[in-house]
Amino acid sequence: MLSLSKAADASGPAPVGGFARGLRDLGWVEGRNVVVEERDAAGNIDRLAGLAAELVALKVDVIVAPSTPAAQAAMRASSTIPIVFAGAADPVSDGLVASLARPGGNVTGLYTSSGDEQLYAKELDFVREITRPNGRVAWFGTRALWDAPGGEAARKGAKRVGLALELAAVTTPVNITAIEAAFAMVRKMKPDVLLVSPATELNPHYERIAAFARAERLPSVGNNWLMTNAGILLSYGAKYEELYRRAAHYVDRILRGAKPGDLPIEQPSLIELTLNLQTANALGIKLPQTILLRADRVIE
Repeated sequence: MLSLSKAADASGPAPVGGFARGLRDLGWVEGRNVVVEERDAAGNIDRLAGLAAELVALKVDVIVAPSTPAAQAAMRASSTIPIVFAGAADPVSDGLVASLARPGGNVTGLYTSSGDEQLYAKELDFVREITRPNGRVAWFGTRALWDAPGGEAARKGAKRVGLALELAAVTTPVNITAIEAAFAMVRKMKPDVLLVSPATELNPHYERIAAFARAERLPSVGNNWLMTNAGILLSYGAKYEELYRRAAHYVDRILRGAKPGDLPIEQPSLIELTLNLQTANALGIKLPQTILLRADRVIE
């Protein structure tokens, strides 16, 4: 019997159903010819190293990591067990792989394109169509991500649509104290829009951030549906169920003998727009019919 393992991080209710369906479609049925060992850091990224060590001790055949921090923890724990990441913002700059075409080493997978300036430009363009901001956007995230290619992409994307992006820095370690301090910074900035960055450390705090934005009468935008599900007004980004389904294809090829370093990194094939009508109503925003018709997912 083959053994497969998934190292979960702080991502909350990740749509791993797509992964299970992908495995079944490829002939891997849990309990019959594959065993899935799940580990969840329950919102504490500091636990990832210990969880990765547990998985390595089990001598699993593959580790599936849902984010960059989870993949990095798995890499530190093993340089030989194949690792498939199901969503990384910038796998080359973050040191996960040597290149997108030839990853090398024991790691491969899919990235979310959250470091794509066109993606940022599009999500901010949606917000501009809805709220007509006068130009100031607070980028809510860590300094490390702001200084990385993802932050540069966000600034360029904002500039494309005529908006000015300003950093509301969340200090590390990211905890409630750090989040509240960043909230105070946003209040002083008085922006028109709150752009929630894809920093993994923020994932456990989505509901708190969404509640803050509603209380401050701030339209909020992000790049994945987990944010919108937590109360963020709008998100535009990779369809996570599809990322997980495609991760199953990587696992299948590896279990059948392929080397992860030879499997090119995939870009997301499906991008989705998600709207939260409850948040729109709370802010007194009437969503244009053109936006509603374009939405792939609407949370009522």
